[in-house]
Amino acid sequence: MRVLVADDETSLADLVARGLVRQGMAVDVAYRGDEADELLAVNDYDVVVLDRDLPGLHGDEVARRAAARGALTRILMLTAATTLADRVHGLELGADDYLAKPFEYPELVARVRALGRRSVPPVPPVLERGGLLVDSNRRIATRDGRPLDLTAKELGVLEVLLRGDGRIVSSEELLEKVWDVNTDPFTAAVRVTVSKLRRKLGAPDPIRTVPGRGYAL
Repeated sequence: MRVLVADDETSLADLVARGLVRQGMAVDVAYRGDEADELLAVNDYDVVVLDRDLPGLHGDEVARRAAARGALTRILMLTAATTLADRVHGLELGADDYLAKPFEYPELVARVRALGRRSVPPVPPVLERGGLLVDSNRRIATRDGRPLDLTAKELGVLEVLLRGDGRIVSSEELLEKVWDVNTDPFTAAVRVTVSKLRRKLGAPDPIRTVPGRGYAL
Protein backbone atom coordinates (compact mmCIF):
# COMPACT_ATOMS: atom_id res chain seq x y z
CA MET A 1 0.00 0.00 0.00
CA ARG A 2 1.27 3.49 -0.87
CA VAL A 3 0.42 6.33 1.49
CA LEU A 4 0.97 10.09 1.54
CA VAL A 5 1.19 11.79 4.94
CA ALA A 6 0.52 15.54 4.70
CA ASP A 7 0.93 17.50 7.95
CA ASP A 8 2.77 20.72 8.77
CA GLU A 9 3.71 19.41 12.23
CA THR A 10 6.94 17.92 10.91
CA SER A 11 7.70 15.81 13.96
CA LEU A 12 4.21 14.29 13.90
CA ALA A 13 4.31 13.72 10.14
CA ASP A 14 7.70 12.00 10.35
CA LEU A 15 6.58 9.88 13.33
CA VAL A 16 3.43 8.74 11.55
CA ALA A 17 5.40 8.01 8.36
CA ARG A 18 8.00 5.92 10.20
CA GLY A 19 5.26 3.97 11.93
CA LEU A 20 3.45 3.23 8.67
CA VAL A 21 6.71 2.14 7.04
CA ARG A 22 7.15 -0.33 9.90
CA GLN A 23 3.72 -1.65 8.96
CA GLY A 24 5.08 -2.44 5.49
CA MET A 25 3.67 0.57 3.64
CA ALA A 26 5.46 2.81 1.15
CA VAL A 27 5.14 6.33 2.53
CA ASP A 28 5.83 9.84 1.21
CA VAL A 29 5.60 12.99 3.33
CA ALA A 30 4.50 16.55 2.56
CA TYR A 31 4.60 19.44 5.03
CA ARG A 32 2.60 21.92 2.92
CA GLY A 33 -0.69 21.74 1.10
CA ASP A 34 0.78 22.75 -2.26
CA GLU A 35 3.40 19.98 -1.93
CA ALA A 36 0.68 17.44 -1.13
CA ASP A 37 -1.37 18.58 -4.13
CA GLU A 38 1.63 18.19 -6.47
CA LEU A 39 2.39 14.68 -5.18
CA LEU A 40 -1.26 13.62 -5.46
CA ALA A 41 -1.36 14.88 -9.04
CA VAL A 42 1.55 12.70 -10.20
CA ASN A 43 1.46 9.62 -7.93
CA ASP A 44 -1.11 6.88 -7.49
CA TYR A 45 -1.61 6.73 -3.71
CA ASP A 46 -3.97 4.30 -2.02
CA VAL A 47 -4.51 6.60 0.98
CA VAL A 48 -3.58 10.16 1.97
CA VAL A 49 -3.47 11.10 5.66
CA LEU A 50 -4.35 14.76 5.24
CA ASP A 51 -4.12 17.43 7.92
CA ARG A 52 -6.87 19.97 7.37
CA ASP A 53 -4.91 23.07 8.42
CA LEU A 54 -2.00 23.04 5.99
CA PRO A 55 0.05 26.06 4.89
CA GLY A 56 0.43 26.88 1.20
CA LEU A 57 -2.88 25.25 0.30
CA HIS A 58 -5.59 24.41 2.82
CA GLY A 59 -6.34 20.74 3.33
CA ASP A 60 -9.93 21.31 2.23
CA GLU A 61 -8.68 22.55 -1.14
CA VAL A 62 -6.26 19.64 -1.46
CA ALA A 63 -9.17 17.24 -0.92
CA ARG A 64 -11.39 19.17 -3.35
CA ARG A 65 -8.74 19.12 -6.09
CA ALA A 66 -8.09 15.39 -5.61
CA ALA A 67 -11.82 14.69 -5.96
CA ALA A 68 -12.07 16.96 -9.02
CA ARG A 69 -9.25 15.00 -10.73
CA GLY A 70 -11.21 11.80 -10.17
CA ALA A 71 -8.42 10.35 -8.05
CA LEU A 72 -9.18 6.98 -6.45
CA THR A 73 -7.02 7.89 -3.45
CA ARG A 74 -8.89 7.50 -0.16
CA ILE A 75 -8.61 10.52 2.15
CA LEU A 76 -8.25 10.29 5.93
CA MET A 77 -8.58 13.87 7.15
CA LEU A 78 -6.92 14.93 10.41
CA THR A 79 -8.15 17.95 12.28
CA ALA A 80 -8.14 19.61 15.68
CA ALA A 81 -11.69 20.79 14.97
CA THR A 82 -14.23 18.26 16.19
CA THR A 83 -17.60 19.90 15.57
CA LEU A 84 -20.20 18.11 13.48
CA ALA A 85 -20.20 20.95 10.94
CA ASP A 86 -16.43 20.60 10.43
CA ARG A 87 -16.68 16.85 9.89
CA VAL A 88 -19.61 17.18 7.49
CA HIS A 89 -17.82 19.89 5.50
CA GLY A 90 -14.68 17.77 5.14
CA LEU A 91 -16.65 14.73 4.01
CA GLU A 92 -18.57 16.82 1.48
CA LEU A 93 -15.27 17.98 -0.03
CA GLY A 94 -14.22 14.40 -0.71
CA ALA A 95 -12.73 13.04 2.51
CA ASP A 96 -13.54 9.36 3.17
CA ASP A 97 -12.89 9.36 6.91
CA TYR A 98 -12.14 11.75 9.76
CA LEU A 99 -9.80 11.47 12.74
CA ALA A 100 -9.56 14.17 15.41
CA LYS A 101 -6.25 15.25 16.94
CA PRO A 102 -4.87 14.07 19.26
CA PHE A 103 -5.37 10.48 18.12
CA GLU A 104 -4.19 7.03 19.15
CA TYR A 105 -1.69 5.61 16.66
CA PRO A 106 -3.24 2.08 16.47
CA GLU A 107 -6.53 3.67 15.46
CA LEU A 108 -4.84 5.66 12.69
CA VAL A 109 -3.18 2.50 11.33
CA ALA A 110 -6.49 0.62 11.44
CA ARG A 111 -8.27 3.43 9.59
CA VAL A 112 -5.53 3.65 6.94
CA ARG A 113 -5.73 -0.10 6.36
CA ALA A 114 -9.53 0.00 6.20
CA LEU A 115 -9.43 2.78 3.61
CA GLY A 116 -6.79 0.90 1.62
CA ARG A 117 -9.14 -2.06 1.39
CA ARG A 118 -11.76 0.19 -0.17
CA SER A 119 -9.76 0.63 -3.36
CA VAL A 120 -11.32 -0.18 -6.74
CA PRO A 121 -11.88 -3.10 -6.89
CA PRO A 122 -12.01 -3.71 -3.12
CA VAL A 123 -9.00 -5.56 -1.71
CA PRO A 124 -9.65 -8.14 1.04
CA PRO A 125 -7.32 -8.16 4.08
CA VAL A 126 -6.22 -11.73 3.24
CA LEU A 127 -5.03 -12.45 -0.31
CA GLU A 128 -4.58 -16.02 -1.52
CA ARG A 129 -3.72 -17.68 -4.82
CA GLY A 130 -2.17 -21.03 -5.67
CA GLY A 131 -1.13 -21.82 -2.11
CA LEU A 132 0.35 -18.35 -1.52
CA LEU A 133 -1.25 -16.32 1.25
CA VAL A 134 -0.63 -12.78 2.51
CA ASP A 135 -2.41 -11.39 5.56
CA SER A 136 -1.90 -7.62 5.21
CA ASN A 137 -3.17 -6.84 8.71
CA ARG A 138 -0.90 -9.30 10.51
CA ARG A 139 1.98 -8.77 8.04
CA ILE A 140 2.51 -12.48 7.49
CA ALA A 141 2.86 -14.66 4.39
CA THR A 142 2.74 -18.41 3.88
CA ARG A 143 3.11 -20.89 1.05
CA ASP A 144 1.10 -24.09 1.41
CA GLY A 145 0.90 -23.32 5.12
CA ARG A 146 4.68 -22.81 5.46
CA PRO A 147 5.58 -19.45 7.07
CA LEU A 148 7.73 -17.21 4.86
CA ASP A 149 10.38 -14.97 6.41
CA LEU A 150 10.01 -11.95 4.09
CA THR A 151 11.34 -8.42 4.34
CA ALA A 152 8.87 -5.53 4.14
CA LYS A 153 9.69 -4.97 0.46
CA GLU A 154 9.44 -8.66 -0.42
CA LEU A 155 6.07 -8.86 1.34
CA GLY A 156 4.93 -5.71 -0.47
CA VAL A 157 5.89 -7.12 -3.87
CA LEU A 158 4.11 -10.39 -3.14
CA GLU A 159 1.02 -8.50 -1.99
CA VAL A 160 0.89 -6.42 -5.20
CA LEU A 161 1.32 -9.56 -7.34
CA LEU A 162 -1.49 -11.27 -5.44
CA ARG A 163 -3.67 -8.21 -5.94
CA GLY A 164 -2.98 -8.57 -9.66
CA ASP A 165 -4.70 -11.96 -9.56
CA GLY A 166 -2.68 -13.38 -12.43
CA ARG A 167 -2.36 -10.27 -14.60
CA ILE A 168 1.04 -8.90 -15.59
CA VAL A 169 2.32 -6.30 -13.11
CA SER A 170 4.97 -3.97 -14.50
CA SER A 171 8.18 -3.07 -12.69
CA GLU A 172 6.96 0.54 -12.73
CA GLU A 173 3.78 -0.41 -10.89
CA LEU A 174 5.73 -2.40 -8.30
CA LEU A 175 8.10 0.51 -7.83
CA GLU A 176 5.20 2.91 -7.34
CA LYS A 177 3.27 0.70 -4.92
CA VAL A 178 6.11 -0.65 -2.77
CA TRP A 179 8.80 2.05 -2.82
CA ASP A 180 8.59 5.78 -2.03
CA VAL A 181 8.96 8.90 -4.17
CA ASN A 182 12.68 9.25 -3.40
CA THR A 183 13.52 5.96 -5.11
CA ASP A 184 15.57 6.22 -8.32
CA PRO A 185 13.22 5.18 -11.17
CA PHE A 186 16.16 3.43 -12.87
CA THR A 187 17.04 1.35 -9.82
CA ALA A 188 17.37 -2.43 -10.00
CA ALA A 189 15.53 -2.71 -6.68
CA VAL A 190 12.48 -4.40 -8.19
CA ARG A 191 14.50 -7.03 -10.06
CA VAL A 192 16.69 -7.74 -7.03
CA THR A 193 13.71 -7.97 -4.66
CA VAL A 194 11.80 -10.31 -6.99
CA SER A 195 14.90 -12.51 -7.25
CA LYS A 196 15.22 -12.73 -3.45
CA LEU A 197 11.48 -13.36 -3.10
CA ARG A 198 11.67 -16.22 -5.57
CA ARG A 199 14.41 -17.92 -3.55
CA LYS A 200 12.35 -17.69 -0.38
CA LEU A 201 9.18 -18.96 -2.06
CA GLY A 202 11.02 -22.04 -3.29
CA ALA A 203 10.17 -24.48 -6.07
CA PRO A 204 8.17 -24.59 -8.17
CA ASP A 205 8.68 -20.90 -8.95
CA PRO A 206 5.22 -19.25 -8.83
CA ILE A 207 6.39 -15.97 -10.39
CA ARG A 208 6.39 -15.70 -14.18
CA THR A 209 8.66 -13.12 -15.83
CA VAL A 210 7.23 -11.57 -18.99
CA PRO A 211 10.18 -9.94 -20.80
CA GLY A 212 9.66 -6.23 -21.35
CA ARG A 213 6.33 -6.22 -19.49
CA GLY A 214 6.76 -7.36 -15.88
CA TYR A 215 5.78 -10.22 -13.58
CA ALA A 216 2.72 -12.35 -12.90
CA LEU A 217 1.70 -15.15 -10.56
